[in-house]
Amino acid sequence: MLFQSATKWVCSVSVATVWTSPESARQKDTPSLENPVRIPKWLEELTYKDLLDLCEGNRIQTQLLYGEPVIVEEIVGDWARVICPWQPSKKDERGYPGWVPLVQLKEMERISDFGFAKVRLPKAQLWTKDRKPLLVVTFNTILPVIDNNAQFTLVHTPHGEALILSEEVEHSPGIESFVERSGADIVSCATKFIEKPYIWGGMSAYGYDCSGLSYNMFKGHGYFLPRDADDQATNGKEVTIADVRQWEIGDLLFFANIGSTKVRHVGIYYGNGQMIHSPSTGHCVEIIELADTKYEKELCGVRRYAGLEEVS
Repeated sequence: MLFQSATKWVCSVSVATVWTSPESARQKDTPSLENPVRIPKWLEELTYKDLLDLCEGNRIQTQLLYGEPVIVEEIVGDWARVICPWQPSKKDERGYPGWVPLVQLKEMERISDFGFAKVRLPKAQLWTKDRKPLLVVTFNTILPVIDNNAQFTLVHTPHGEALILSEEVEHSPGIESFVERSGADIVSCATKFIEKPYIWGGMSAYGYDCSGLSYNMFKGHGYFLPRDADDQATNGKEVTIADVRQWEIGDLLFFANIGSTKVRHVGIYYGNGQMIHSPSTGHCVEIIELADTKYEKELCGVRRYAGLEEVS
């Protein structure tokens, strides 16, 4: 039932940032607030201090991908207060809440008679029907299918009908019907994003935060996890912390400050005592050994999502 919302409002830019409030956005964030959005320019012009303030100033909640639906709660001036139903959260049982510039949303007809196409690559090009470049979309962008052949898939988008190379997408009859793949597949995919920057609230191939990485690697392989690390840590199947031999590639590893039970970080178990994760502002997605690091001391939970018949 999670994805049966009757809303016709969707994200109409490649990546829309969901803000804590309209006042959270700064003048320097203008490239991220426009349509068309300019995410690379935005990130290039932000200093380390600016990026850190996205977190410490509680400015950003999450991000939306092109075509992702939202429930519009209210419109105030140039902003919309939204719920993101594809991103489960304890903050709201319907999905992740926040504010998005109205110019980055569009109300459109919802069609799904021919299923959905999900982008498999870090970036993919959308084309107009006459084969002109339309928009670059990122990993995990999901769009309704109108028709497809061996070369192109015709999709329904906020810009109208568009084409994408069939080899660059995975097809499914429903949003929740994409093939559930193995933990090894998830980890292999995650390595494609090594050296992508950590961005607080990041949910795209331009940059992920720690739980954004885990959420998206699993979304890309048939699983919809909660959006945030602390919610991810209370779902799935519990795995014993004490015996590393019971850990499987693709398990999620959770961390808390010593003396605290509040989950502050998540990584994906890479196997052989290693994990792949997006560490913190100023750093990039990386693979590390857990031994003799702060993470070895701060490990507070291990959860398994991949390979389960049912995920709670």
